[in-house]
Amino acid sequence: MKNPWILYITLRVGLFAAILAIMLALSFDPFFAALIAAVVSLAISLLFFGKQRSAVSEAIYNFNKKKSDKDTVFEDGESEDGVSASDKPAGK
Repeated sequence: MKNPWILYITLRVGLFAAILAIMLALSFDPFFAALIAAVVSLAISLLFFGKQRSAVSEAIYNFNKKKSDKDTVFEDGESEDGVSASDKPAGK
């Protein structure tokens, strides 16, 4: 998959839904079944989905880096002059 977010979210939600369905089929109380399914799916995802979690983390880092690079280029352009556009006289 191209987007690591979709894979990771699908795995996490799917795991939660599968555990919840199994617990509800075994006649557990729905509230406690949801609570236990959330905790168990979190533990399983932390133990076994490290590769997917790293891919999502890298995607977040790259997105933030790309966003800050555009801002940095703009700021560097202003600071090279030593005077910002708002400080320059109108006629010059």
